[in-house]
Amino acid sequence: MQQPSQASRAMIDRLIAFDTTSRNSNLEIIHFIRDYLKDLGVASEVITGEDLAKANLYATLGPSDRPGIALSGHTDVVPIDGQDWASDPWAVVEKDGKLFGRGTCDMKSFVAVALTFAPRFLERELNVPIHYCFSYDEEVGCLGVRPMLARLAELPVRPRLAIIGEPTDMKVINAHKGKLSYRAQVRGFECHSSLAPQGVNAIEYAAKMVVKLNEMARRKAEQGPFEADYDIPHTTVHTGVMEGGTALNIVPKDCSFEFEFRHLPADDPEALLAEIQRYASEVLEPEMRAVQPDTGIAFEFLSAITGLDTPADHEVVQLAKALTGANATSKVAFGTEAGLFAENSIPAVVCGPGSIEQAHKPNEFVTLEQVALCEGFMERLAERLAA
Repeated sequence: MQQPSQASRAMIDRLIAFDTTSRNSNLEIIHFIRDYLKDLGVASEVITGEDLAKANLYATLGPSDRPGIALSGHTDVVPIDGQDWASDPWAVVEKDGKLFGRGTCDMKSFVAVALTFAPRFLERELNVPIHYCFSYDEEVGCLGVRPMLARLAELPVRPRLAIIGEPTDMKVINAHKGKLSYRAQVRGFECHSSLAPQGVNAIEYAAKMVVKLNEMARRKAEQGPFEADYDIPHTTVHTGVMEGGTALNIVPKDCSFEFEFRHLPADDPEALLAEIQRYASEVLEPEMRAVQPDTGIAFEFLSAITGLDTPADHEVVQLAKALTGANATSKVAFGTEAGLFAENSIPAVVCGPGSIEQAHKPNEFVTLEQVALCEGFMERLAERLAA
C-alpha cells in the first residue's frame, strides 16, 4: 500500500484540529493558510461575503500574468452533533491504514496535500500558475464560493480551469446533479384536540405534502428522465426535516419541513417546485381555508447548487485523466462547487481523495493510500505545468 509523506500527514493533522463546522467562523483556518503561504513568499487575498466571521482565500503560485489551474476546496465541515465517534473528531487517529477525523474525507485531506505541495510547486518554477481557491459554507449551500467567484470575475487574470478536490476515490468526475432545496411552512388553526374538526391540523397538511413529494419521487424513479452514467440515474426528491406541534391535546397550528430536488442537468427543478406549489395552492389551501380563512402554506428558498456537465473531451477532463492515469470519467449524484465555477466560465472537474460514502458519518476517514494517490496527482501536475 502506498504511504503518504510525513509532511502531508502533519498538514492533515493541523487542518483537522480546526473545528470549522459550518455554524462556526472559519477565520482561524483561513488565517493559518494565509500565514503558511506568506512564509513561502506567496501573497493571499482573503475574500469575505456578508458574514464577516467567515472568509475565502485566493492565492496564486507561479506567474501572475497568465491564467492557470485552480485547486479548489471548502474549509467547512458538517456537525458531529448526535454522532457516536470512537475518538476525538478534531484529532486525527491513524488505524488500519486509515486516518479518522471530521473532515479527513470531506475534504481537508485534499486541501492539506495541495498546501503541502506549495513548496514543490514554487521550486519547479511553473510556466502555468496554480491558483488556490479555499471557500467557506459549502456544506450549507455553496455559499462562500459565490463572493469568491464574483471577486475573481473582477481580476485581470483568473483561473482558466478548476479541479475541485471533493472525495471521488481520485476518479475523474465530469458531471454531477444540481440541487434545489426549500422549506414549506404550514400555518393551521389550533384548538383543543377534542374539537379537532374545528381546527386545521398543520401537521396533517404538511404530511399530505410530504406524501405528494414521495409520489413525485416514485414517478421520477419509474419514468425518468434517466441518464445511466450517474450512480443514481434519475432525479430524486427527498424530505429531510420536519417540525411541528406543541402537545398531543392541541391541534397543531404550525408545521414546517425541508425538502430538496437533486436533479439531472436535463431535468428542470423549477418545474418540480411549481408542481408541489400548485398542489398546495389548488388542493390543500382551499380545504384549509374552508375551515379557517387565516391559514395557508408558504415556501422559503434554502439553497441551490448548480449541476455540472463538462464534456468528456474538454481540456480540463483530459488534464485530470492524465494526472490520475484514468481512462474513463464518472458522474455522481452529490453536488459540489464545480458547477458554479463552470457557470462562471471556469470549466471544472471533481477529483479528490477519499470516498463520498465516508463523508458526513461518525468515524469519518480517508485511507493512507488515497492521500498518497493525491500526492502523486500533485507531483504530476507540478511536472506538467513546469514543462
